Amino acid sequence: MSAKQIVMTLMMLAIVAASSLVLAAEMPERASLDSMAVLFEGVEFDHAMHIDLGEDCSTCHHHTTGTGTTNERCIRCHADSDEVATVGCRDCHLDNPFSAENINREALDRYQFHIDTPGLKAAYHWNCVGCHEEMDGPTDCQDCHARTLEGDEFYHKNASATGKSGH
Repeated sequence: MSAKQIVMTLMMLAIVAASSLVLAAEMPERASLDSMAVLFEGVEFDHAMHIDLGEDCSTCHHHTTGTGTTNERCIRCHADSDEVATVGCRDCHLDNPFSAENINREALDRYQFHIDTPGLKAAYHWNCVGCHEEMDGPTDCQDCHARTLEGDEFYHKNASATGKSGH
């Protein structure tokens, strides 16, 4: 290998390393997942710990900043989509997919392209619980977030042993 090739290789490695450091600096250490907290409190998500556990960002995210999607369902149509600027779950998953506004919007979509996109709560739970089961992590609701007073009332925490639940 010539000196020029070695220098070019080292420069490319430096660029890749520097871009990785920039992306790492932009990632939050912790994230509050509390937009839907009603029956249970939100989750204080330890992003840094999960980064250490995962192979790369796409382990949890369908895509990473600066790339397109890798999700097999999304890639069918979005394989040639532009790179994304953020990787927030709510960029694609709605807080309230069953609201009248969203149901009416979907009814107007004649091709029904995104009718099967899970809501935000389902996306969190499918992703988190599935991985927690594989990795022997916590899987009970209150392992990750405590029940609220509204949750206690809904689930009849102090009810007699009648066998009735809030379901």
